[in-house]
Amino acid sequence: MLFNTYALVCLSFLVGVQAVGRAIVTNQCDEPIYLWSVGGSISAQNTIAKDTSYSETFHRDPASGGIALKISPLEGGIFKPNASQTIFSYNLDVNQIWYDMSDVFGDGFAGRTLSIKPTDSSCDAIAWGSGKPPAGSQVKNCQASTDLELTFCTNHCLPSWYPCGNNAPNDRRVCCTHCIGSHHCVAPL
Repeated sequence: MLFNTYALVCLSFLVGVQAVGRAIVTNQCDEPIYLWSVGGSISAQNTIAKDTSYSETFHRDPASGGIALKISPLEGGIFKPNASQTIFSYNLDVNQIWYDMSDVFGDGFAGRTLSIKPTDSSCDAIAWGSGKPPAGSQVKNCQASTDLELTFCTNHCLPSWYPCGNNAPNDRRVCCTHCIGSHHCVAPL
C-alpha cells in the first residue's frame, strides 16, 4: 500500500512537469557579439565568437518575470552610454513562451540579417532582413517546449562594408541587402 501511494505521488509529479525549451543566440558574423541575460539581475558578459552559440533554458525571473537577452556589437556595450542593443525578450507563461525582438539606442546590427526561428515550424519566426526592426508588433508566442534560435548574420551574411559579387569570388555568403555593382554589400538608405 505504501509503495502504491509513493508511485502515485511520483507519477503525479512527473505528469505535472512540463518540458521547457531554450533561448539560443548564434553568431554567424565575422566579428564577436556580446550578450547579457537580464531579469532582476544582470549576468556576466558572454562573448559569442563567429560560428558559436549561447543558450539558456527558458525560465521566469522571480523579480521581473520575463528575461531580456541584451546583445551589443560592442564589448561592455550595455554599460556604455547610448550603445546600441538588440533585445531578444522572452516570458515563460506555464505552457507558452512569449517572445519578441527590439532595438534600443539605434540599430547596431544594421546591414546584417537577424532572425528568430522556433524549432516548431507551426510557430512564427521573426526576421529582420537589414538588421532593423520592421514596423508593427513583433510579439509572438509558441508552446514552451520549443527552442527559439536568434541568429545574427544568417547564412554568414556579409556586413555592409565587406566586398561582394565579383570582388569576393570564393565567398558563397549572401549580401545583407544588395550589392552596388560588384563592389560592396550595403544596407538600404
